[in-house]
Parts: sequence; structure tokens; C-alpha cells
Amino acid sequence: MKKMIATAGLVAVLVGSAAASQTTQSLDRRILPIAEPEAVHSTILDARHATPPPRFLVDAPEGAPNVLIILVDDMGFGMPSAFGGPVHMPTVEKLAGEGLRYNEFHTTALCSPTRAALLTGRNHHMNNMGSITETATAFPGDTGQRPNNIAPLAEVLRLNGYSTAMFGKSHETAAWEVSPSGPTDRWPTRSGFDEFYGFIGGEADQWSPSLFHGMNRIPTPHYPGYHLMTDMTNQAITWMKFQKSLTPRKPFFIYFAPGATHAPHHVSPEWIAKYKGKFDEGWDKLREETLRRQIELGVVPAGTKLAAKPEAIKDWDRLSPDEKKLFSHQMEVYAAFGEYADHEIGRLLDALKETGQSDNTLVFYILGDNGTSAEGGMNGMFNEYTYFNGVQETVQDMLRHYNEWGGASTYPHMAAGWAVAGDTPFTWTKQVASNYGGTRNGLVISWPGHLAETRVVRSQWHHVIDIAPTILEAANLPQPTSVNGVVQEPIEGVSMVYTFKKATSPSTHKIQYFEIFGNRGIYSDGWFAGTIHKAPWEAKPRGDLENDKWELYDTRSDFSLSSDVASSNPKKLKEMQDLFMREAIKYRVLPIDDRMLERTNAALVGRPDLMGDRTTLVLGAGMNGLTENTFINTKNRSFTITADLDIPKGGAKGVILAQGGRFGGWSLYLKDGRPTYCYNFLGLHQYVISSPKALSAGKVTVRMEFAYDGGGLGKGGVATLFVNGSKVASGRIEQTQPFAFSADETAGVGEDDATPVSADYSEGEDTFTGQIGKVAIEVKALGSGAAQEKLGQADATLKKAASD
Repeated sequence: MKKMIATAGLVAVLVGSAAASQTTQSLDRRILPIAEPEAVHSTILDARHATPPPRFLVDAPEGAPNVLIILVDDMGFGMPSAFGGPVHMPTVEKLAGEGLRYNEFHTTALCSPTRAALLTGRNHHMNNMGSITETATAFPGDTGQRPNNIAPLAEVLRLNGYSTAMFGKSHETAAWEVSPSGPTDRWPTRSGFDEFYGFIGGEADQWSPSLFHGMNRIPTPHYPGYHLMTDMTNQAITWMKFQKSLTPRKPFFIYFAPGATHAPHHVSPEWIAKYKGKFDEGWDKLREETLRRQIELGVVPAGTKLAAKPEAIKDWDRLSPDEKKLFSHQMEVYAAFGEYADHEIGRLLDALKETGQSDNTLVFYILGDNGTSAEGGMNGMFNEYTYFNGVQETVQDMLRHYNEWGGASTYPHMAAGWAVAGDTPFTWTKQVASNYGGTRNGLVISWPGHLAETRVVRSQWHHVIDIAPTILEAANLPQPTSVNGVVQEPIEGVSMVYTFKKATSPSTHKIQYFEIFGNRGIYSDGWFAGTIHKAPWEAKPRGDLENDKWELYDTRSDFSLSSDVASSNPKKLKEMQDLFMREAIKYRVLPIDDRMLERTNAALVGRPDLMGDRTTLVLGAGMNGLTENTFINTKNRSFTITADLDIPKGGAKGVILAQGGRFGGWSLYLKDGRPTYCYNFLGLHQYVISSPKALSAGKVTVRMEFAYDGGGLGKGGVATLFVNGSKVASGRIEQTQPFAFSADETAGVGEDDATPVSADYSEGEDTFTGQIGKVAIEVKALGSGAAQEKLGQADATLKKAASD
């Protein structure tokens, strides 16, 4: 009997040893998750006489580094000081002194597509991210939903023994999936990140953001001095220190994606003061000075010409004194925002040193997910959402907000002339995938002990899809062939590790297509061809896709794309155009959809709509955080809100139901116990209708009926309040917002999240103090053909706004 026990124990030990060997030496990391070895069932009765097998663990490969990706938002090649620009960024300059500067690194020209490509190593159309999530369509390549056969980098690293975390901007989840009903497959914490703290949409109010922690909407912080940039940095530092305290040998992957420097440009006065007067000479002079510095730094070759700026951008010398005053201050605020963000990133890098992790961390500091944004139009704006609603702000309107620009009472963007200057030495900007002004971004890589030299420039041509394979090679990890049971599309990027060793190594990324909203281009081994189909400030494309005029550049001798050689090289141009079509077919770029406003209409483009054609939505207490894409649409129609309330003795106050915030929205609430409805038109005017009497204690039904004027978009109407069926107040609302309230603010019951719609209550002081039974919103159906009529009218509105 003892012999049998000993033999069985020996078998268990041998099998356990084999499992341990597999764990540490010969794991097949091509198929993820790595299969756990089959457990051997013991035949020994008494555990004291048995030897347990080693526990199966998946560790990262020996020597695998921590990885930190920093991605700044809406900052072009000519903005950061590390690449000759006017925005002082000492953190990235210091990092460049310890690492490598890349001056031929490219993005996709738009945020969601760049982020999808960065986090997967595949082209953005292969991620179904042909544009931003809010303009997805029904065609493969543009559905806004990352396919299962493209696993995110975070998931690959997590399944290989990394701790993973994301802080800041996501904008990678389909717009109709951002609700408590999900599906949550493409939320950050279901996309490989153990931790997520940030915002899901394309932008955030930095003073009062709508935040998620994991998959939970959390209350907006309202303490004095709060700013999201500092908050997310604190969160990242805390998480990183926690990881290294509990599991010091386990590497981490942090994706740190600030909302800076995307609009709204929010930063405190002390940072703005640093740039007082620095842009008074204007954007034309800034372009010249930036190019001079770029050449001195060696990030632009000597002899590079300054490409012509777009015809729509006025010469600075022709502007009025008021225009110069306003526009220079807009740039002061933008630059301050950029420096402040870099300062906070510096705190994160300092924390790496404090925990002893700097020498084992591979850092990618990517200075922009696209070129600088020209979406501010010719004048900029006090409230970015005036643009999205076809309302033109004048210089005089904006000058009234001069002293508060960048503060919590503004939601600002800057004039497009600064975007062009921020993309020096190129012509174009964000959205223009057919010019390096839209796609060329500065990149700094640092990895102590693994770079042959530092403080130098690398000029190999690379693209954002090359970051993921670079990380895998650095960590000695193979590209997986199967993840979570799904066979994977091969990674389309190429590793940049070869550039760490030799400056003269030829580029390995030979061909790359570009396409955003019909602006399209193609790179091939030193040549670049592209067509400007639509400028960011233009309401409609310049012509049909079939008839676009293409340009051709020899980038080997023309860094800035200043000399179009298409007319003298028709054969080469045709070769490049044919190559674009082959790549477009290969990577699901076709069909190209150059529509803009129409793509925000889900029904028209075949995108799912959580509400569909529903005309009624019933909510209850605590149902908050509903984004504009997951809440019933009350715009351009009549609607009714009916709320069942229970008022305590002594009365009640607070919000019953609200949507939007300080820069546009509406709210039904009790003010001193009196039912009140406020419609906030773009932060420009508040229409308030209020009952003269407070509600008595007990159960009560409050109803608000809005009778829309009709006859087009953004019209007014009459709001009427009822208590238990009796009319108590009525008033006129002269204007309504036709297209959007916010990409950040939400709708909810019992509170007005983030910023307040109404001046009648303050941030954090809006919670309803009675009880809410249910709240029903009923909208009038648009009727047959109304969607087409709506789009036609919207098109006309935007055309007029553009012409103005």
C-alpha cells in the first residue's frame, strides 16, 4: 500500500514539474489565453502525504518592460517646443534628451481612427473605425464596432502577464453602446484594460467632466480647483504605485490619453499668464519662426520651404484690431493648456522614478492624434457647440468673454489660422488625411539602456499602426494568431525596434493609405499623393469623389509638401492613384462616405440607434448618465415630460429631469418648491418658465408640455407647466438647438450631472430632495419623410453658417 501511495505521489510530482516547466519556458503565446495544463487528480487519501503541483501562472517574458503610451489630443507637428513649436513642453523636451525624436511619424488625421489603430496595430478601417464613433455607418470598415478578430494590444498584454490601465479619453466605444444596457464588449475594461478612469466620448469639460471608473458612471467632482488633467494624473500615479507595491515583478501597460489639447481649451489663469503677448505678431509670423526653430533642432531638413497656407486663412496683417486681440488670446489659452498638460505628464514620469521604474519602462510620448484642429472655423468660438448647431458667433460676441476665456464659464475653441500655424511647415490640419499637416505628429521614444544613442532624430517613415508591434517585439512576445477563441487578422504595422539601434537603417514601412471623410492619400517609398476633398471649415465637399484633383509630392526632397509635381509626373500620379485603390480595397476603405451632417443621423446611414423609432421613454430615480446617443431625441419636435413625485413636509427642491448643461440643454426642476422649466440655448440665453406656487406635501404629478413651432430646425415654441392636470405657468422659448447639446454632458433623473443647465442652482447642489416615482418623456413622431426634410434644412443651415 505504501508503495502504491509513493508511486502515485511521484506521478503527481512529475506532472506538476512538467506544468511548471511549461509555465516558465515553453508557453505557446500565439494562442491566447494560454491554455492551462490539465489537472492531475491525486489518488492519495491524506493530503499530508501528497505533493501539490505548482500553481499555473502566466508571467510576462523575462525582461519584458513596463510600457507607457502618452497620447496628446489635437496637437499638430508644429505646436510642441520639442519640435520647434511655441508651446513650451519641458517634460517632452527632457524625455527627448533621454531618447529619440521621430520626425516622420504619422497618424490618421482624426481621433477615433488613430486611437483604434494605435491600440491594435491594424489600419483604422480594419477596426471598423473609418471616422469617429458618432458618424459610423452600415458598411464594413465604418461600423464603429471593433471586430473580434482584431484583439486590442491591452488584451494581448494582459493575457501575457501584464497589469493594464487606461486614463483619460477613450472614444473607441460605439456611440449607441454607451449605456447601462451595453453591450459592453468594446468598453475599455472589456478591451483588455484592468483599470479605466476617464471619459468615453470625444471631448470633456475639463472643469466638470462626465467620468467613468471602469464601467460605472461616477459623480462629477466639484471641489475647488478641480481639473481633469490633474485628476487623471493622480489616478494614474496611484494605480502605478499600487501595482508595483503589490506585484513589483509584474510589468504594467499604461495608456495615458489626456483630453488636452482638444477643445474645450480649459486651463487656469496662472498658466495663461505665461503666454501673455507671445502671439501678438500673429499666425503668419509664428509659421516662419517655427520653421526656423525646426530647422535649428534638426527635426526639419535645412532648406525646407514653408508650404502655402490655405486660401481661406486671412493674412494676419489684414485683420482688425479686435480680431487680433481675440485671436491672440485664444492661442495664449491653447498654449497654456498644452504646457499644463505636459507639466502633469511630468509628474507621472517623476512618479516612475520615485518607484524605481524609469529604467525598465518603454515610453512613447505621441504629440497629437492628428494635426491641430481647425474646427474652430475662421473666428474660433466661446462655446464650441454653437458650431455644431449652425449658430455663428461674432468677434464682438466673443470679446465679451475675453477675461474668462479658458475658465469654467467658457467652452472655447480657437481660430483656424492657429491650427495651420500649429501644423508648420505643412498646409493643412486635422481631418485632412491627404496632407501631412493632418497626419504628421511628433513622437519621442525613451527606453533607458536599449537605445544605441540619445538626443538624436530618427527619420524613418512610420505610422501609428507600428506602435503595437514595436511593443510586442520589445517585450519578446509573438503576434497572437488566436485570441479568446477567435482567429486573428494579422497585425498590419511593422516594428520600429530596428530604429533604436541604427540611425541609417532604411524605413521598413513602405506603403500606407490615408482616408477621412473623402480626404485621401497614399504614401509609397518616398512618394506621396493626395486629394483635398473637403476642408474642415467647409460645409460640403468641393466636388464629386470621381473628379477630385490629386497632388503629387516627392517627400525625399520636399519635406513640407510645398511643390506639387503632379503635372510633370502624370505617370507616377496614376501609379499612386491605382495603388490607393488597391490598398483601399484591401483594407475595407470602400465605399467612401464623404457626407458630414447626414452621418449624424443613424437611420439615414444605417447605424444602430438605441431609441430607434420609439416615441416614449420611461425612467425612474437614479437613472442617470445617459449620453445624447442613448437618450430619446427631443430636438425639433413637440414633447411632454410627466413626473410622479412625492413631496415631503417642508417642501422639496432640485432637478427632476435634465439633459445637457451650462453650454446648452434643458431642465425640469423645483425652485423653492415651485415647478420650473429652463431651456438653455447654447449658454447664450436661458428661457425660464416657473409656477408662482410651491408644491404641497404629498403625491403630485408635474407635467411640462413643449409645443414646437415647426417649419424647420431650431425653431422656438411654447412651454406649459401643469400640476395634477391644472395649468400653472406658460412661456415662450424663442430658439432651440437643432443638432446637439453635448458630447460630454448627459441626461438623468434626480440630478443635473456635471455642469448645471440653469443658473437657479449650482454644481453639486441640484439633487432632488423629494421622491421621484417615474418620469415619462413622450415625443411627437417626425412622420414620413421628415428625416430627409430635416437633413435638407440642416444642410442649408450649415451652408449659410460656413458662408458667414
